Amino acid sequence: MATMTDVARRAGVSVATVSHVLNGTRPVLPHTRQAVLDAVDALGYTPNTLARSLVTSRTRSIGLAVSAISNPYFTEILQGVEAAALEAGYSLLISDPHDDPRHERRVVQLLHERRVDGMIVAPSAEPRELVGYLRRHAVPTVFLDRLVDAHMTEHDPPGGAGDPVSAGAAASDGAAVSPGAPVAPGAPRFDQVCAESAAPTALLVTHLAGLGHRRIGLIAGQSGLSTTGERVTGYREGLAAAGLEYDARLLVSGNSESDGAERATAALLGLPDPPTALVTANNAMTIGALQALRRHGRSVPDDLALCCFDDFAWADLFSPRLTAIAQPSRELGAQAVRVLLDRLAEPDRPARTVRLPCAFVHRTSCGCPEEPGRTEAAGRTASSTLTEKGTAS
Repeated sequence: MATMTDVARRAGVSVATVSHVLNGTRPVLPHTRQAVLDAVDALGYTPNTLARSLVTSRTRSIGLAVSAISNPYFTEILQGVEAAALEAGYSLLISDPHDDPRHERRVVQLLHERRVDGMIVAPSAEPRELVGYLRRHAVPTVFLDRLVDAHMTEHDPPGGAGDPVSAGAAASDGAAVSPGAPVAPGAPRFDQVCAESAAPTALLVTHLAGLGHRRIGLIAGQSGLSTTGERVTGYREGLAAAGLEYDARLLVSGNSESDGAERATAALLGLPDPPTALVTANNAMTIGALQALRRHGRSVPDDLALCCFDDFAWADLFSPRLTAIAQPSRELGAQAVRVLLDRLAEPDRPARTVRLPCAFVHRTSCGCPEEPGRTEAAGRTASSTLTEKGTAS
């Protein structure tokens, strides 16, 4: 097996120069770099990553904890993470926390014990133990999709003032959802990457209102998630912008899952004055809502107009085709890797939150005529997607 010394001898350079080329630790002249790479190819040299990690205290690996198996949305994010990590020369160790706070804490500990250089985590609705572990061990971490400081503080217990859906709401039976209260300061400092949620949801509501709907329902997600809180906020902002009164009976929780959304939709349909239009807050709940509408003999959009948050590969195959907010899933994953690599390069840099814009994909489930290919920006413009946000530690 060829060694680094063999590569250096063939390229006519020092072993240190070979190390700098392979590890990117110092600039090397282009012709020298090419000579080293040619020698690597000719000799079939493979770096000893274990030995290198013992010297550098880096494994060039990233731990990824997302519910990719149970949530197809995260599968696309995973593809973005994998591509960006590979491009940067990092491998991935992947584990699925199943959105279970206790399992999440254990999963992250196991990844940490494998000496990953940093982690990318989509936190659960109750990440207090997770955050505590990461802070105690000073693990470089990027929270992905869900913002910890949007629903958990050092002083508010889960289900308290910072919880966008009240703890008393029955998440899976269509019970009314509390709009929540402002979140107190005091959240931990972590880098975070997510998509815009409030403004795109407001856009769906105002679009439906512009079509003449005055009773617009929302199937909200799981209590405690920042995405749930922000989409509830966007829903209420959309109603206000359209001059419509907020009716708490039209805001129900589907618990971010198909079965919960099916029950929540049935509850809405059972109201004395049911909604004429509906917004679903993620792809799984869209499926549940459609199942409930079919079971109750309701047609979309003739009996009830439908808009959904999350576009997915088969949205074009439904009849009618689904009007949706499309999140930049792969770019979210890639951006999380870039933010983590920045953190590894500069451990003391200020914590930041990166928000990416979504797109409004206009189809026909909202009741509009067919407009092939119409897609609009939803939320912030590309020039204002990066927000530097220091949160109290």
